[in-house]
Amino acid sequence: MKMAAPSQKFVTLCLFLNICCSILIVLINKWIYTNYGFPNITLTCIHFIVTAIGLFICRQMQIFEPKSLPIRGMIPLAMTFCGFVVFTNLSLETNTVGTYQLIKTMTTPCIMLIQTQYYEKSFSLPVKLSVIPIAVGVFLNSMFDIKFSLIGIIFATVGVLVTSLYQVWVGEKQKEFQVNSMQLLYYQAPLSALMLVVVIPFIEPINLSKVFTLWPLETLGMVLASGVVAFSVNLSIFWIIGNTSPVTYNMVGHLKFCLTLLGGYLLFHDHLNWLQITGILTTLSGVIAYTHFKMQENKVPTPAAIKATV
Repeated sequence: MKMAAPSQKFVTLCLFLNICCSILIVLINKWIYTNYGFPNITLTCIHFIVTAIGLFICRQMQIFEPKSLPIRGMIPLAMTFCGFVVFTNLSLETNTVGTYQLIKTMTTPCIMLIQTQYYEKSFSLPVKLSVIPIAVGVFLNSMFDIKFSLIGIIFATVGVLVTSLYQVWVGEKQKEFQVNSMQLLYYQAPLSALMLVVVIPFIEPINLSKVFTLWPLETLGMVLASGVVAFSVNLSIFWIIGNTSPVTYNMVGHLKFCLTLLGGYLLFHDHLNWLQITGILTTLSGVIAYTHFKMQENKVPTPAAIKATV
């Protein structure tokens, strides 16, 4: 028996909460990186450990009922997540921020291509065209910081492919296993954390015996706070993709990108010139156009929906 589709108001609320939590975690993480240089992938691993603990507590409180899932079927999802984290960080390390952001915009068309070719999904021309102002806006925002290198392009390209696969599979696995976001993340979080633990010594070598002396309690408290917020972010990501689509989640990501830039300007006094502001407004126009076209399409009943009501 299928669960009832969530109402538009509830979807909007979840999107809003995801945006707020995502911006909050970016600001917390920026504070941690800026002031103490806390290793990035180690922090991501901690996020998934906290997420796994949070889901275990939710299970004990009977907020959700776990469903037995095949570990073999979950490994590709966990591996693509780890690949997404590793190659995204390598891309950011070997590219300028502008190049990183520009290539990252290719995630949306890549998802569309994967879903069209392998999952029999289709996208209308207006929805496809809404990606153009987003790419243009990101380009305008970062055009003076774009520099290409062969190794950087390779890392960025692999990062886009792996990220696209991960986001597509988050939605497809929920349908394949007939589970909700909590039930799927309950398995993926500890698997991803375990894989990252294996990867960390090769990318971020650190003497674990000195962890608690390297950073003061204030920083560790902020790391824990970041993990708690990450729990909300991870859960809402799975819910959004499972109940809308990976493309919709990407559009939310572009909106978060714009709001994060504005937040950096207001809170950290990051410099924004008029060209960057134009880029932000152009990106927002693409997100608004996508939202408008999708809402219009959702109002039109599909042949399958009409047949179901007969």
